[in-house]
Amino acid sequence: MAVPLKLISHKLCPYVQRAVIALSEKGVAFERIDIDLSNKPDWFLAISPLGRTPVLQVGDVPIFESAVILEYLEETEPKPLHPPDPLRRAEHRGWIEFGSALLSDIAGFYGAPNDVAFQAKTVQLEQRFARLETRVVASPWFDGENFSLVDAVFGPVFRYFDVFDEIGDFGILAGKPKLARWRQSLAERPSVRAAVRSDYPALLRDFLKRRNSWISRLQAQAAA
Repeated sequence: MAVPLKLISHKLCPYVQRAVIALSEKGVAFERIDIDLSNKPDWFLAISPLGRTPVLQVGDVPIFESAVILEYLEETEPKPLHPPDPLRRAEHRGWIEFGSALLSDIAGFYGAPNDVAFQAKTVQLEQRFARLETRVVASPWFDGENFSLVDAVFGPVFRYFDVFDEIGDFGILAGKPKLARWRQSLAERPSVRAAVRSDYPALLRDFLKRRNSWISRLQAQAAA
């Protein structure tokens, strides 16, 4: 009998999304439990030493940190999303870390308090994506024909830009045709689409509004 899986999550968390995508791609049944990270319940803090989502509860055992969850699923569930070659697998793990660094850059971008800081973060993001453009295959996935964990990681990255693009043209993804193809393929992938609720864009817009950052002002101007 399969051990029941519960994924403790947050509606906007991109690290949760990568776990949901991997579980969906593997066809693994799980229960998703969303919590409010601004008011973390005691039971969650008891199973999440870092106080972050996601946490995968495997029976009575909690597994925290998304990268660890992804590797656990690779080791225990069918339909591997890592390439079989050890060298290529190691390379993919490196690009997963790159994806996590990009998410930190994105947080700095939407949290920048003024125009100067915002422009600096914009340049930093553009350079990160320019580096990614030199590696991605995008035919249609990161490394070619097979959907991988790298693709699961970058689906949530590009999802931010669906809302950012409504606010303004920041030029971050401009002139990167392979990333454009990859972004479109990911946007159409059922597992990527289903990793968030239908109200995700509205939730993200509300989150940005409450940041009281530079992009909050730009968003208000765009909506006026």
